[in-house]
Amino acid sequence: MTIKVKAPGSCGELVQGTINGVNFLITCPVDWYSEVTVVSGDSMVHTEPKTATAVSKTFEYLNISGTLGLTVESDLPVGKGMASSSADISAACQAAALAAAGRHLSCDEIADIALTIEPTDGIFYPGIIMFDHVEGKIRRFLGNPPPIYIAVFDVGGQVDTLAFNHRKDLAALNQAKEPQIMAAARLVAKGLETGDARLIGQGATMSAVANQSILYKPCLEQVITISRDFGAVGICAAHSGTVLGVMFSAAAMNGHESCIKEIGRVCSAVVYLKTVQLIAGGLIITGDDGSDR
Repeated sequence: MTIKVKAPGSCGELVQGTINGVNFLITCPVDWYSEVTVVSGDSMVHTEPKTATAVSKTFEYLNISGTLGLTVESDLPVGKGMASSSADISAACQAAALAAAGRHLSCDEIADIALTIEPTDGIFYPGIIMFDHVEGKIRRFLGNPPPIYIAVFDVGGQVDTLAFNHRKDLAALNQAKEPQIMAAARLVAKGLETGDARLIGQGATMSAVANQSILYKPCLEQVITISRDFGAVGICAAHSGTVLGVMFSAAAMNGHESCIKEIGRVCSAVVYLKTVQLIAGGLIITGDDGSDR
């Protein structure tokens, strides 16, 4: 049996911080995917350690044994805050469970397995969710996004997720920005409830700016100013990564290309990657016959 599972990456997070000391993020899934293919009965081929660990932990969770051939196809940049590891791990968990045991894992089961490996983005949950990416204490569906396109930029470098989340100053810095983060979360939640892209963009921008005290991004203020001049609704950011996203409502894309050019002119160190769409999260599963499940 061959199983293919696609998981979306992200353009950072719409919001990230803490509420009363509990970590959370609001997911920002985009149509830029990682695909895991699993063939039951084959031997495991060389793959990333985290993906192999996801398979072994899924077997342990289901109390089964066996062998699987596994390959990962992804062009999601690594170490940039685009949920590349979360996409690989969640897709591998589901593919392994289906190929080895015919078992559809729930999103909560995938989260429980993934969180034993590393802090995890909730991009495998349908819709946009508020999710505790460290301990899984918060798992709250907020809604589905209105049409929003995101021009993705990279400010350079890489960030190790595990090292970032073990920073000794992180809890105190998150506590200091809780008022802004709670206000940002309310704006995004209201925007999702009402389908208002501008509210979502305002909340995301507020969170990106608040995160400057934790992980500074050069040119953020310039990018915000330029994006407003060209009709963008806001800026999203990887709070533990290096990407920024300029968010445009589908009805106001006429300034999109000019905005990208102007950011490149003013902020020469910031590199444009591609334009993606904000989507409802969730895994896409395909079987031997090519049909979706």
